[in-house]
Amino acid sequence: MNRRKFLQRTSLSAAVLSLAPTAFAAPKKKGAFRVGFLTDVHVKPTDIAEQGMRNAYRHINALRPSVDFIVNGGDSIMDALNASREKVQKQWDVWNRVLEAENRLPIHHCIGNHDAWGWQMTDPEVKNDPLYDKQWVLKQHKMPGRFYSFEHKGWKFVVLDSAQENNGGYIARIDEPQFAWLENELKNTAAQMHICIISHIPIVSFVSAVFSDKNEANGDWRISRALLHVDSRRLTNLFKGYANIRCCLSGHIHMQDAVDYKNIQYYCNGAVSGNWWGGAFHDFDPAYAVFDFAADGSVKREMVTYG
Repeated sequence: MNRRKFLQRTSLSAAVLSLAPTAFAAPKKKGAFRVGFLTDVHVKPTDIAEQGMRNAYRHINALRPSVDFIVNGGDSIMDALNASREKVQKQWDVWNRVLEAENRLPIHHCIGNHDAWGWQMTDPEVKNDPLYDKQWVLKQHKMPGRFYSFEHKGWKFVVLDSAQENNGGYIARIDEPQFAWLENELKNTAAQMHICIISHIPIVSFVSAVFSDKNEANGDWRISRALLHVDSRRLTNLFKGYANIRCCLSGHIHMQDAVDYKNIQYYCNGAVSGNWWGGAFHDFDPAYAVFDFAADGSVKREMVTYG
């Protein structure tokens, strides 16, 4: 994108921001509250990425006070998998600068695969660095752990860590200590409390199958272990025992879908960065999601393009 088009888009987004507070009426259902889900920002030290993140966070903050908090769905920075310490630090510096300037809402973080440092690097100094793996993102976001839960107005939000290192790459699943924790967390949640489960990588999704531009040579769908939870059956079998699990939210695919599977709504919520700051990805514009959570357990989503 050239600078002229970038400035034109920035001016347009400013005009949209001025209308943002009237774009959403207050949640209609009794006891409902609203949450912004911003995922796959992939910010980096370029003008387009930094301004794009600013526009998105200005837009969601313009909806205050109707939004109670933000969930960051992961992949906050462009990439730490194969980047030097200096390059990773520069990415986090942009993230911090924009958040400090533009965000006034509480924010809860989920870890994305690109937030983990050094998985694709062979330098032993990186592997032995105390910030290696997910330690840097945990410290950066001041997270209570790589998986955790919190409660808000009769709902429990369970945040999972869905990307695990796999021979220099990553695989979408939760590890055994996390699964045991999840089993216990669900078992000890009161039946009258509604549950929303958050993972960076989808547990159930259609767009994971159409991420690739073509099928396998024999016609089979091409669904990578990096695009959909390989333990999806195990997780959905666990979820069957809990009628109070209402929805699961994810990002990662940079595309949007909504799948109703075994009485649970699975939402994949696009990407703030779209095509990694190169416009739309597979016809999905840069966007974020706004969710209304109601006291009766119902959930409503609206996708928001922010300029």
